[in-house]
Amino acid sequence: MQRVSLPQQIEEVEREIAMREDVYKRKYAGRDASRGEFHLNRMRAVLQSLRWLADNELLIKQRLA
Repeated sequence: MQRVSLPQQIEEVEREIAMREDVYKRKYAGRDASRGEFHLNRMRAVLQSLRWLADNELLIKQRLA
C-alpha cells in the first residue's frame, strides 16, 4: 500500500465529511436525523485525532526516538 501522509489523510477525511453531510441531509430528511449525526460525529472524531497527531507529530517522533 502506498504511504499516505497525515495532511493527505486529513484532507481526505474533510472531503468525506463534506460528502456525508450532503448525502445524510437527503437520506435522513424528515426522519431519524440523529442516525446521520451519529456517523458524522464519528468521522469528526477521526478528523480531530488526525489533526492532533499532525500538530504533535514532531513531539511524538522525538519521544519515540
